[in-house]
Amino acid sequence: MAFTEKIRAPKDMKYLDGEILVNYSYTTGIAGERFLREIKENAKILGIKCRRCNTIRVPPKIYCERCFARLDEWVELTGEGQVEAFTACHFDPDGNTLAEPDILAAIRLRGANESIVHRIKETPAEGVYIGMNVKAVFKEKKDRVGSILDIAHFRPCAPSGTERL
Repeated sequence: MAFTEKIRAPKDMKYLDGEILVNYSYTTGIAGERFLREIKENAKILGIKCRRCNTIRVPPKIYCERCFARLDEWVELTGEGQVEAFTACHFDPDGNTLAEPDILAAIRLRGANESIVHRIKETPAEGVYIGMNVKAVFKEKKDRVGSILDIAHFRPCAPSGTERL
């Protein structure tokens, strides 16, 4: 069967049954490494600014996804943002029922043009809403390992300033 021929019946498909083992290493790259190091060492969240598009990317990237400009202007963000979307997870990754739901949210940090996904705690699930103001809560320095999970969670907060997100 040629590549351009249309498959009309499932029996015409060719496949191999089995497993393919793939070993790989995933690196965070230059921008990701600095982003995670700042969280670990200084409890700071950094974004990177595109001068051409006037956007701030979080997590940072080396090239702008919109205009392909090389990015090198780092900016510190406050760690505050707003909930753009959220969901309540009632089961853990193994399918076990959680005693309380785990709230995951898309959070747009103040000044950023993208959202990050993280947990919301310190409020009941019924209290979470779109537009809710939240602030990052970092793990103790001794417990940080250089991961996005060094931000333990986000908690509700009062809005600071009049700057629009």
